[in-house]
Amino acid sequence: MLEINFIRANKSRVIQGLKVKNFSEEDLKLVEGVLALDDARKEVQTNLDNLLAERNQLSKSIGSLMKEGKKDEAEAMRERVARLKEESTRLEDTLRDTKARLEEQLIKIPNIPHESVPPGATPEDNEVYKAWGEPLPELGAGALPHWELAQKYGVFDLELGVKLTGSGFPVYRGKGAKLERALISFFLDEAIAAGFEEIIPPLMVNEDTARATGQLPDKEGQMYYVERDNLYLIPTAEVPVTNIYRDVILDEGRLPIKMTGYTPCFRREAGSYGAHVRGLNRVHQFDKVEIVVLDHPDRSYETLRQMLAHVSGLLDKLELPYRILRLCGGDMSFTSALTFDFEVFSAAQKRWLEVSSVSNFETFQSNRMKLRFRDGKGTRLVHTLNGSALALARVVAALLENNQTPEGIVIPKVLRNYTGFELLN
Repeated sequence: MLEINFIRANKSRVIQGLKVKNFSEEDLKLVEGVLALDDARKEVQTNLDNLLAERNQLSKSIGSLMKEGKKDEAEAMRERVARLKEESTRLEDTLRDTKARLEEQLIKIPNIPHESVPPGATPEDNEVYKAWGEPLPELGAGALPHWELAQKYGVFDLELGVKLTGSGFPVYRGKGAKLERALISFFLDEAIAAGFEEIIPPLMVNEDTARATGQLPDKEGQMYYVERDNLYLIPTAEVPVTNIYRDVILDEGRLPIKMTGYTPCFRREAGSYGAHVRGLNRVHQFDKVEIVVLDHPDRSYETLRQMLAHVSGLLDKLELPYRILRLCGGDMSFTSALTFDFEVFSAAQKRWLEVSSVSNFETFQSNRMKLRFRDGKGTRLVHTLNGSALALARVVAALLENNQTPEGIVIPKVLRNYTGFELLN
């Protein structure tokens, strides 16, 4: 959530940023609306403060008047204090209501994009930040897509997932299950070696947690909701892990705080149909290792660069061809200031598959979470960043397709100590 003082001091920048995120002229009225509500809040607060000051002063004077024998004046003053008390109660109710309406409107305004974000409305407008510098792999005749390879070698079973749960819930079996577990362990070990603390968070979160990182009210339609308990299944480990420090004031010396966590992730993916979502291309449950960093605002973009290097290193070690995209304004999330997507090339499908998003949210999440740090002069909001390192489903798809041979699927060297086998057949 943007700070109201920031919006007031940078109104033109905020409006221009929202235009980059393709806000309509009607939507832009939100900015004027929150400023008007904040003006109303300030006026009510001033009136209330003045009234309370007058009431306190009169209350102190009543005792003096009684001592001086001025009973009538004291009684008149008591009546005045009683009326002021009624008025202050009314103003407190008005202030509470105004603050609630201000919060309700503020939460509808997305984060404004970083100056480097390109304009655009669709994924086709994203900018290639780093291209693959070598020829893309080509497979010979008879190459199979990963869903047929999975059936051939017993890697995962989508039909069994339909039987047990529903469409989009794969069941990994045998060497396929071991490959999945190997990737999770590899990603976690790499993150820990890079200084990230491992976290095992809950897989369900409450409304406050989902709201703090921006899933509510923007993405409730994409989350699975447990109505009886008012809990949400997590769409990513980012949600519980970042919220560990909600309502905390950190000492500056503790920054950066680096955390990593493996979790299953649950997404409804409503409206996703067609050949491009076959197999593991788009599922409702998938495994992911997330990296989260809380850092000083002065160095968060250097931290973002380091996170990009970390994810690049994972894909290099897996020997997967990849590219990095800088997302345009229309393809960015509600909460992000700058996002880079990693895509791996699927040789059998001859298309790029997204496997990671790495983002800097600046103070947007920390303002919702009331997450601050002391810098010697007072407190400031922390910058929050996160990234997939990595999402497994499409990584598995690319590994199966790109490494297929007549004898089976060749396992990347970096994973063989984890799998215990070199060939999946």
